[in-house]
Amino acid sequence: SFLSASSAVTHHAQVAWKKFTRKCSSSCHTFPYIRMAQAVSLALSRSHLIVPGIFGLGGGRLALAQRKVVETNYYPSPNSLYSRAQDGHAFVSSILLSVIEGVILLVRAIYLTILFSPSIIMAPFADSCGLKFRKIWLEVVHRTLEMAGPAFIKWGQWAATRPDLFPKDLCTKLSELHSRAPEHSFAFTKKTIERAFGRKLSEIFDSFEEEPVASGSIAQVHRASLRFRYPGKRVKPMLVAVKVRHPGVGESIRRDFMIINLVAKLSKFIPTLNWLRLDESVQQFAVFMMSQVDLAREAANLNRFIYNFRSWKDVSFPKPVYPLVHPAVLVETYEQGESVARYVDEFEGYDMVKAKLAHIGTHALLKMLLVDNFIHADMHPGNILVRVSHSKASRKRLFKSKPHIIFLDVGMTAELSKSDRINLLEFFKAVARRDGQTAAECTLRLSQRQNCPNPKAFIEEVDEAFTFWGTPEGDLVHPAECMEQLLEKVRRHKVNIDGNVCTVLVTMLVLEGWQRKLDPGYDVMETLQTLLLKADW
Repeated sequence: SFLSASSAVTHHAQVAWKKFTRKCSSSCHTFPYIRMAQAVSLALSRSHLIVPGIFGLGGGRLALAQRKVVETNYYPSPNSLYSRAQDGHAFVSSILLSVIEGVILLVRAIYLTILFSPSIIMAPFADSCGLKFRKIWLEVVHRTLEMAGPAFIKWGQWAATRPDLFPKDLCTKLSELHSRAPEHSFAFTKKTIERAFGRKLSEIFDSFEEEPVASGSIAQVHRASLRFRYPGKRVKPMLVAVKVRHPGVGESIRRDFMIINLVAKLSKFIPTLNWLRLDESVQQFAVFMMSQVDLAREAANLNRFIYNFRSWKDVSFPKPVYPLVHPAVLVETYEQGESVARYVDEFEGYDMVKAKLAHIGTHALLKMLLVDNFIHADMHPGNILVRVSHSKASRKRLFKSKPHIIFLDVGMTAELSKSDRINLLEFFKAVARRDGQTAAECTLRLSQRQNCPNPKAFIEEVDEAFTFWGTPEGDLVHPAECMEQLLEKVRRHKVNIDGNVCTVLVTMLVLEGWQRKLDPGYDVMETLQTLLLKADW
């Protein structure tokens, strides 16, 4: 019986305190103390104890002695109650989700710690235990990154473009990382497309191949025949490639990035790792990742490249099919062709075609660098297709072949600031002229926050190397090999190079590598030097 009475006096105490607070707020100067007393009273009166009950009863009777109390003024409106209930529900839900997210992150961090432990434990001995042990360690690192998921695969591919930070053999091994991932179900593909465009699959495509033609760590690609570009408007049949993002890849990458970011911030407190500025590198890597995950951004990059190369007859890019573009789905024209890797490694003969391919690829990259300042930063052979149109006369086919290059997968791009661009071009000219001191000085200017501990020693060593390369014996060393050796010196002397600049350098090296295989007599660096001097850059 007392409990029911206690709830009644609690109600009276609440009403009385509200009345008392109103009066004191307009007349009393001790309002903060009244507010504290109200909080204590209401907190105590919510518990079913004797003392709080008496406290509430006394307060209630005292306040109810007032003559004019209009209780209805102090009852919250139904809308107010509903909004408070909603706020409370949202607050509890957010707390629960935060707890669940924290548990998931903790479990993921523990898993990654266990997974990476062998690589980390073996790392200190990789340089001192012989070549065989180092090869085993490189293989362990490679397999570990493959098992760690899409974020770490992409990190490995990005790290392969940073020979200024990592040893050459490690960069070479990381460049072999395969992005192929398990294919998601066709049911998910269909659901994602229909949700993205608000239409049934059959209302967009005449036919749709359920089996993907390719699958990477971020998305997979299906071949389809377009039926309706806009609702109810049939178009001429068009073969298209439909790129669909994998389920949960965005959340997975976001969580892994949080862990990577935490490790990078902790590295600031380790003196031997501080020069790497891992926190800055992680931010650059984040931009790289976002450009890979957001397929709408890739469509925007395609449009920009298409515009830049609008007058070129021998270079093209897939065309996005608007309005069928979404962050999770990208529909683009399906491009036929052979991978340039087959011309590099497999096809015998075709010397004239290979020579033309070398020239087209080089001039395309130099246009991106010198004219457009918008560079395709993932220009490995797997992302380049070749179409060869032959004349009808078979006996003239070899001489009339016209190769056409198609660049794919433009999610990763690079743009340089004006100062970086000038320094980089001066660097290329110095490498081509074998001017060691200028090349070293330009290298030191390739980062706005240079932390090289001994710049003078770096300049002297580079100048000495270039002096040798200028001799008849050293003249046999290819300019691209000079640049690779220079990047090795950059790593040893802890010279900082901004991420975008290094990406461009590595893209040049990758392009030069397969161009040299296509046409051994063609010198990319010499062509660059000629163009720079001709354009008076």
